[in-house]
This record gives sequence, C-alpha cells and structure tokens, in this order.
Amino acid sequence: MTENPVNRRQFLKGSTALLALASMGMTGMNFIQNEKPLKVALIGTGWYGKSDLFRLIQVANVEVVALCDVDKNLLTAAGELVSQRQKSKKVPELFEDYRALLKKHKCDLVLIGSPDHWHALQAIEALKSGAHVYLQKPISVDVIEGEAIVAAARKYNRKCQIGTQRKSTPHLIEAKKQIIDTGKLGKISHAEVCCYFHMRANGNPPVEPVPDFLNYELWTGPAPLRPYDGLPHIRWWRTFMEYGNGITGDMCVHMLDTVRWMLKLGWPSQITSTGGIFVQKEGKSNIADTQTAVFEFPELNVVWQHRTWGNPADPEYPWSFKIYGENGMLAGSTLQADYFPYDKKEEKIHFDCVYEREQYPEDLTEDRIELNAAPATRLHMKNWLESIDKDTLPIADVEEGHISTASCILANISMELGGRPLRYDPKTMTVVNDPEATAKLRRPYRGPWVHPEPNKV
Repeated sequence: MTENPVNRRQFLKGSTALLALASMGMTGMNFIQNEKPLKVALIGTGWYGKSDLFRLIQVANVEVVALCDVDKNLLTAAGELVSQRQKSKKVPELFEDYRALLKKHKCDLVLIGSPDHWHALQAIEALKSGAHVYLQKPISVDVIEGEAIVAAARKYNRKCQIGTQRKSTPHLIEAKKQIIDTGKLGKISHAEVCCYFHMRANGNPPVEPVPDFLNYELWTGPAPLRPYDGLPHIRWWRTFMEYGNGITGDMCVHMLDTVRWMLKLGWPSQITSTGGIFVQKEGKSNIADTQTAVFEFPELNVVWQHRTWGNPADPEYPWSFKIYGENGMLAGSTLQADYFPYDKKEEKIHFDCVYEREQYPEDLTEDRIELNAAPATRLHMKNWLESIDKDTLPIADVEEGHISTASCILANISMELGGRPLRYDPKTMTVVNDPEATAKLRRPYRGPWVHPEPNKV
C-alpha cells in the first residue's frame, strides 16, 4: 500500500498538531491507494460501526462487500448508506448471522461494531477467516475472552487494531511529544482519569413482544436472555452488566489506555475499586452510577472516578485524563489539552482539537458523527492499514487493548468483591492468591455458545 501524492493536501496551516503529524507522515489527507480494492465487511451496523466504516472508506481503496446485523431495519438502512458512500455505489450483501458472512466472503478487513458481549466470538472467527480486524473497545466482557482474542491474532498472524483512537488524536499526539516525551513534567507520580457524563440510561420500559425485524435470540447470543423491553440499540444495552462493564468498561478504558500509552505503562501491579448504585436507584439499570478505581504502577497511581449524576469536578475536562509531574500537570480530552506549569513564570501551553470539515464535507451531513473524533479515527484506520502493509503491530494493537480492557474489568470485579485489591498474573491468567476472583475472569456463556479459551483458538 502506498500513499497517493495527488491526494496529499495541507489543511489548517499553522496548527501545531498538524505540523507534528506532518513530520510523522500522518497527515489526515493521505489516501492509501492499493491496486485492487480491499474487500471489507462490517459486523454491527449501528451508529459507531457505520462511523468507523465511513472513516475507512475516506482514507483507503476499499469495497464493502458485506454487512451484518440482527436488526433488519438497521441493516437495510446501512446498506443504502454504504452504497452512497463507496465508489462502486453497490449495496453490500446483507447478512443476519456473522458466521454466514464469514463463510461466504473471504474478506481482507473486518470491522466489528457490535455490542461488547459479542466482541470475542466475532473477532476470533474473523481472525480465523484470514481477515485483519478492527475491533471496537472494550475488546471483551471478561478477561479470558481478551486473552483468547490476543492468542487468535498471534496464531493467525493478523493485525487487530482496537478502537482506542486517542493514540491517533492529533492534539494528544502533539501534547505527548511536547510535554511528556521532553520530560517537561519532571518525575510523574500521579494520574487521574474521569468521566462525569450523565450517560447512564435508567428507565423502566415495560416488557413487550419482540418485533419481527429483530432477531433478539441472536442479538443476545452468549449473554443472559433478558426479557425484551424495547430496542437495545444506542445506550440501553450499555446500562446492563449482562452485555458490558458499565461506565468503567465503556469510558475508563479510553483514558486509562491514553495514560498507559503516554507513560509507556504495562499491566497494573494491583487494582482496587469501590462503588455502586448510590443515587440513581429508580430504574432497571444495574451498572454503577458512582465508582472509584486505583490502578497501581511503580511509584504511580492512576485513579479513576465516574459519576453519572452531579457536576464534573472540572467543567473544562468532564471526560479526561490529568497527568501530574513535579513541574506541572498535563490535562487532556477528546476536545483539547493543556499544560499547566507550577512555576508562575512559565507559560501555559494549549493544544486545540484538529477538525477536517473542509477536507471531508460529507462529515457535516453524517448522522450523529463526532466531528472532533473523525480525524483521529481516520488516522487510526491509516495506521492499521500501514501495519498490515509493513507487517508491524498497529499503534492500538490488540494486546494493548486487552491490558486496558482487562484492567477495567478487574476494577469491576474488585468492586463486586467489596473493594479488595486484585493482582492479575497474565502468565498464569489468574488473580494471585484469590480463587474467588479468578473464577470471575470467565463469565458463564448461555448455550449453545462456548466460551473461547486462549489455548483453543
């Protein structure tokens, strides 16, 4: 895969983030041009699945050959949208079952945007089929699922990029380069990550018949079968632990992963968490509305806090990370970053979010698009394709995504066990000296689905 110089365009002249990206050969306008279109499939055609796919279409020569979803309405609408966006103008073949899709189409690339409880089985099957995989975060709902995905990616020698695209966010790349990599903060011994968004669905909808356009049995798959109480799409499924890992699994994974990337951190040595449903008790939701977690590294704690009620601690940074050094603090989010020096004589440094509205005008009419995140996702897709071409690990390689995901899952296990400290050993895949916690590393699967094992992928 080589870059097409005809499509290399400069934008937002003067942006420090752009200059940094240009020096790395990662300007957002580079179009990866291969002789034959790469065959692509998307499993899970909801909001973010389509968003990821459209970003890929914008930066690479691809043909979307197949789409899969258990909701016929979503699937049909996605097919029409894709036909409008891709060069061939063809409607991809539509599938209800991902297994049928992978059996019929030998894809080069498979994107997975399904709910979290499906990530492991679908990613492993896609990797087995010979496809390189772009998998949304968190990569799994339990720790051993994550170990199995990593094992599959290595066994079949496929590149698996995880959708933790803060690593490809222009202003955060520049903040890392200017502040972290230069040692400007001095010794770093504390970091905080947080989310104070009011994003916890908490209604009490009645049980109702399953609509004929939704295969609810297949949507549920290996998870427990809850009584059907309306379409699970968008945020409803996320409010139940049956399908995910709450706000920590959804939002902490991004910011913890960002701190780990910036500071070159591996596995936490110990994880402790407390929390629960302290305020929003009126609805069906069973995820915590309040949680604190401590991820311990050598001479450094990363502390997570979320509340789905009340005001954010810092209105400028309601979902963010803050890295504290002896000389100053770096704050960052999807929208901006700021270096705050402790020395009053030293100037604060601000990093603006890079947008690409002029270069990609179709972004402006895309439903529910996150304009601030689109450039990052485009760079993330490019990095994934370049890793395939050069046979290197992508920036958000599945193993890194697994460490960040599993750390959040272990925080939830600690909370469930009354806040006791957990030390996970990735070599033995056990929680050290804690059989009760170790038993929770695998969630029970609903038959006939079988839990994946790292040594059997």
